[in-house]
Amino acid sequence: MCTGKCSRFVGLSLLPMALICMIANLLLMFPNGETKWTDHIAVQVWLMAGLLGSGLFMLCPSCNAIRAGGKGCCGEGCCGNRCRMLRSAFSSIFGGLGSFYCVAVSGTALADGPMCNLNELSGKEAKWGYHLKGLNESYLTNKASWNDCKQPPNIALWHIVLFSILLGIGALQFVLCAFQLINGLLGVMCGDCRKKDKNEG
Repeated sequence: MCTGKCSRFVGLSLLPMALICMIANLLLMFPNGETKWTDHIAVQVWLMAGLLGSGLFMLCPSCNAIRAGGKGCCGEGCCGNRCRMLRSAFSSIFGGLGSFYCVAVSGTALADGPMCNLNELSGKEAKWGYHLKGLNESYLTNKASWNDCKQPPNIALWHIVLFSILLGIGALQFVLCAFQLINGLLGVMCGDCRKKDKNEG
């Protein structure tokens, strides 16, 4: 597979991943799908790792990779594609930093657990905090501890599923950005093989 086709594949893969991460981050801001809990959500949600790091930051390397897989400004396989490959390689570094940020924040969020209330009271009597963080056994493997959080309802499962999505996609994005960095540099040095393929066809 030539460098141009690889770039297009990477770009088209990163684009839906970025959209999924943005949606996951937005859902984290509304625990249990309700707006009344927005004052009590984990600090990692406000860091916008999915919305920014693996979301908006990923649009630049995605679009550049797709463009690098297209025709250059002066024809196939010449300077135009080499320039686009170079831009794609640089933007992949930017995307890699964004995805690493998402992985770091998501990993911390899964380790700390969600912010929740241990009882069903509200106001001054409510005890909000990261109550699943200080357990002897990790709450991730102790499903019974999820029931300790009364408000928001089902917050532990909500927190785990969405941040796991961000962690997994962020890690995959990092790998794809690293691959595109290498692929882009190869495209700059060796050119695009699609012109050769076309002539052979």
